[in-house]
Amino acid sequence: MGSGGSKPEAAAGAPADVPKKKPTMKICCACPQTKGPRDECIALNGEEKCKDFIEAHKQCLRNEGFDVK
Repeated sequence: MGSGGSKPEAAAGAPADVPKKKPTMKICCACPQTKGPRDECIALNGEEKCKDFIEAHKQCLRNEGFDVK
């Protein structure tokens, strides 16, 4: 029974063991497809009304291997 309890813990730790993608470019050059719309939205409407654009850009940067909070 003791070994049965350790298997879920190992499975929970598995994603942390997956190597992260290493960025292949500078962060300023990454994700132009989400950066432009995000910047335009912020310029026209302000940050508060552009949360979806901001989050989409952050997710794109994460997918490219950047550590974005």
